[in-house]
Amino acid sequence: MIVFQEENQIFHLKTSRFSYVMQALENRLLVHRYFGKRVERFSESHQIIYQDRAFSPNPTSKDRTFSLDTLPLEYSSNGLGDFRTSAIEVRSDFGTLLDLKYQKHRIFQGKKVLDGLPASFGDEEDVETLEIDLYDEVTGVIVTLSYSVFEEANYLARSAKIKAGKHQVHLEKALSLTLDFPHKDFDVHTLTGRYGYEKEWTRTPLTQGKYSIGSIRGASSHSRTPFMALTSPDVTEDDGEIYAAQLVYSGNFTAFAETTALQTTRLGIGIDDTKFNWVLEAGQSFQTPEALITYTPHGLTELTQQSHCFIHQHLMRGKWAYKARPILINNWEATYFRFTEKKIEKLAGLAAKAGVELFVLDDGWFGKRNSDTCSLGDWVENRDKLPSGLKGLSQIVNRLGMSFGLWFEPEMVSEDSDLYRAHPEWAIRTTGYGNTYSREQLVLDLSQKAVQDYIIESVSKVLDSASISYVKWDMNRNITNIPETLANHHRHEFYHRYMLGLYRVLETLTQQYPEVLFESCAGGGGRNDLGLLYYMPQAWASDNTDAIGRLSIQEGTSLMFPSISMGAHVSAVPNHQTGRVTPLATRGNVAMLGNLGYELDLTTLSEKKLEEISQQVATYKTIRETVQFGRFYRLTKRDNTHAYTYVNEDKSQVVFTFVKVLSQPEAPLITVKLKGLDEKAQYYCEALNATFAGDELMNIGLVMPYVQKDYFSVQYVFNKI
Repeated sequence: MIVFQEENQIFHLKTSRFSYVMQALENRLLVHRYFGKRVERFSESHQIIYQDRAFSPNPTSKDRTFSLDTLPLEYSSNGLGDFRTSAIEVRSDFGTLLDLKYQKHRIFQGKKVLDGLPASFGDEEDVETLEIDLYDEVTGVIVTLSYSVFEEANYLARSAKIKAGKHQVHLEKALSLTLDFPHKDFDVHTLTGRYGYEKEWTRTPLTQGKYSIGSIRGASSHSRTPFMALTSPDVTEDDGEIYAAQLVYSGNFTAFAETTALQTTRLGIGIDDTKFNWVLEAGQSFQTPEALITYTPHGLTELTQQSHCFIHQHLMRGKWAYKARPILINNWEATYFRFTEKKIEKLAGLAAKAGVELFVLDDGWFGKRNSDTCSLGDWVENRDKLPSGLKGLSQIVNRLGMSFGLWFEPEMVSEDSDLYRAHPEWAIRTTGYGNTYSREQLVLDLSQKAVQDYIIESVSKVLDSASISYVKWDMNRNITNIPETLANHHRHEFYHRYMLGLYRVLETLTQQYPEVLFESCAGGGGRNDLGLLYYMPQAWASDNTDAIGRLSIQEGTSLMFPSISMGAHVSAVPNHQTGRVTPLATRGNVAMLGNLGYELDLTTLSEKKLEEISQQVATYKTIRETVQFGRFYRLTKRDNTHAYTYVNEDKSQVVFTFVKVLSQPEAPLITVKLKGLDEKAQYYCEALNATFAGDELMNIGLVMPYVQKDYFSVQYVFNKI
C-alpha cells in the first residue's frame, strides 16, 4: 500500500510487516523519515531536529541549523555538504555537483520491467509502485526513484533511473539505494568466503567507520555476495530486528554500512563505482539494477523464510519455478575428460537402475577437448568420444528412462580453438599487452553484439540437435585486460556492458527453450546471485562436494536463497577437494538438504553401496517436495553439530537432519528441539518406530544418538497421522 499525505508531502509505503516513510521538505529536498515495524499512520513523532553542527556546511547563510551533512537523505550526492558516501556522482561542464529536488511523483498498480536487467515481478494485485522524480536545475539531470511495494510478501524493490538534460554528463556513480538510520547499534551480516568455501555467513559488530564488501572481478564472485543485513546485536533465529538488502545483479558491486560522528548509519548497495563511468548524451538514460529490501522484528528464521518465498514467487521465472527438480548424476568427478560413449552408457545404466532421473554429460564432449587447454568456443560434438553423437547418446539415456543434460561454458574461449583462430578480436584483451590466463582460457567480449549472437546461435544449434532437458552453464574465470575498444572516457562502461550482453543472451535462450532447466555455475558459487537466479532457477552452490565442507556453504546459502535453487551432490571418497572420508549416509543426508545429485563413478562401487544409493534416491523422492518447497529452519548453530528441519505447507511432513562433525571423548548428550510443526498433531517416524506429539518435539525435543564416530548423521522423516 502506498499513501501520499499531500498536506505534509509524506510518502508512506506499507507492507504487511513494515512501513517506509519519506518526505519532500518545504525546500523540495527528499528525506527519509522512517523504516521499521508497520504503523498505520506516520504523524511525525520521529521529528527532524535541526541543530547547528560545527563543520557541517549550510546551503544558506540565514540558517546554520540546516545542513545536508546531518539530514537523513533519500538519495544523496556529494559536493553540497553531505560528506557521507553518496548514492550518485555526476561530472558535467558545471562541475561534480547535483542539487536534487523533488519535482513530481506517480503512483500506479503493477511494476515496470527494467530495460535489459533482471528484476522482481508481480501482478497488479501483488505490487504497487511509486516513482519520484528528482531534478537538478543546473544540469537538467532527472533522477527517477522507483519503489515497488510487495505488500503481502513484505518486500520493497528499489532502483533509480538517471536521465541527462540538454548537456552530456559523465555518470561516475549510481547506486541502487542508500538508506539512513538514526543510530549505529547494529551487527552487520554478510556472505563471504572463497572458491570452494562460498557463502560463509559472517557477523560483525558495526563500529566507527565503514564496513564494506564488493567485487571488481566482473562477477559477484566466490568471496562476496551482493547482500548485506543490519541486525540488532541480540538477534537470534527467533527474535530481533533485521534490515536486509540484496542486489539483483551479477557483476561488480559494492555494499556498505557507514557510521558517522553523530552515531547514525548509512546503508548502501549498487554497482561498484571504482570501475564505472557511464557517458550520457543529452536525453539519454541509465537504469540501475534493482535492490530488494525487507524488515522483520522476528529474527533470522523469518528473514530466511520471507526471502525464500519472495525469490520463489517474484524472481524465479518459468515452469521450473514450481516444478520439482530431478535427481541427477553428473559424470565429471567420475571420469573428468577421460570418457568414452561405452563408459557413459554403463554409468547411465547403473544410475537408471538406482532411480536417478537425469544424466548430465559434463566438460569434454566437444571439439578436441581432452584437457582444459583447448576447444572452448567450439561447440561441436566430439565424434571420436561419442560415435553416436549427442543425439544418439541422448536417445540411449532416454531409453534407460532418464532425461539428458549437458555442460557448457559459453562465455569463454581457448586460444587453441577454431573460434579463437577465426575471431581473436572476440576475446577480451588490451592492445599492446599480453593475455592474462586463468585455467588457460580467455573471456569472450560479451559487450560485442556479434559475440552475443554467436553464443546464442551455437548453443541453440546444440540444443536443437538432441533431446536435451538440462543445461549447466559454467564460467570458470574472472575478467582481466579490459579492452580499449571504446573511446577512453567510455572505458569503464565495459563491465556493465558485459553484464547487459550476458543478460541478453540468457533472456534469449531461456525464453527460446522454456522446457530446459538451466543451472548456473561459476566454478561453483562464483556468480550465485539473484541476477542469475532470475534466468536460471538453480545454481551449483560450490565445486566443493565434501559433505562436511558443504555444511557451512549450504547454511550460508540458506540464509537468503531457497533450497530449490541449490544443487547438492554426493561424491566419491576420499573427497576430491579435501581428501576426507565421509560415510555414504552422511554424504546423502547433507546432499538431500538441497537438490539431490550424484557425482561419482558408480561402476566402481560394490552392490551394497549401489543399493544404499538406490535407497537414498527412493527416500528423497518421498521428501523432495518438502525440501524444495517447504519452510526451512536452522535448529543449531554450533561448530561441531548442525541440525535443520524442512516442513511442508500443511505441516503434514517434517524432514529432520542432524550432523555431528567430530567425535569427542565423554561428549555431552545433545537434545534438539524441532520447529514449525503442528503442535496439536501426532507425527510418526519410521526410522525411530515411534509416534510423537508436535508440541513434544518442539518443546522437549529429541536426544541425538550417542555414536562415537566422526561425520555421523541421522535423517528422520515425521509424517502426520
